Amino acid sequence: MPKRNYVSSARASAAAATRERIIAAGARLLREDASIANFSLDVVAKAAGVTRLTVYNQFGSRRGLLEAVFDDIAHQGGLFELAEVMTMADPHAALDRVIEIFCTFWGRDPAIGGLNQAIATDPEFGEALIERNERRRELLTALLSRIVGKHAAKRAMRDTVDLIFVLTSYPTFAALSRQRSTEEVCRLLQTACHAAVDGLK
Repeated sequence: MPKRNYVSSARASAAAATRERIIAAGARLLREDASIANFSLDVVAKAAGVTRLTVYNQFGSRRGLLEAVFDDIAHQGGLFELAEVMTMADPHAALDRVIEIFCTFWGRDPAIGGLNQAIATDPEFGEALIERNERRRELLTALLSRIVGKHAAKRAMRDTVDLIFVLTSYPTFAALSRQRSTEEVCRLLQTACHAAVDGLK
């Protein structure tokens, strides 16, 4: 019995290492070629040094692989810090920190640009990415509710959340960062978001 446990543990460890290698290869390909159109199970399998079947068995589909690559990049990029930010006593400071985290994330990894192209060019994965972006909207809604309380009109609240959602998106960051550093974009967005929130009070 102990021998079987050892074998199972070794296999699980090997499978996890293979999964990590495939994800790393997928992210590397997106960094080297910003176009997501060339991203396929076959191409990633070759880059990772495994068979297409191995990639399929690990992720099930191209969408599953892309989601795994995005989630890994998100974790490495610090988005896991958002949970802690939401416990901050000062919601204004928390909003500033959320903006800072997303600016840092958007500017950190060239692969993010390729992944964000999927919303327009790859309906299957684009749908998954939109679902993940909606988590940012939920987070912003929770923060603004803490800042303005219950007295804000529902329509005004929704409009402000939508505005800040757009301001903190990757396309906005990409457009502003062409002539600005990440820190400058962050400060600009924080100022704009403060103005939007002040309009609710």
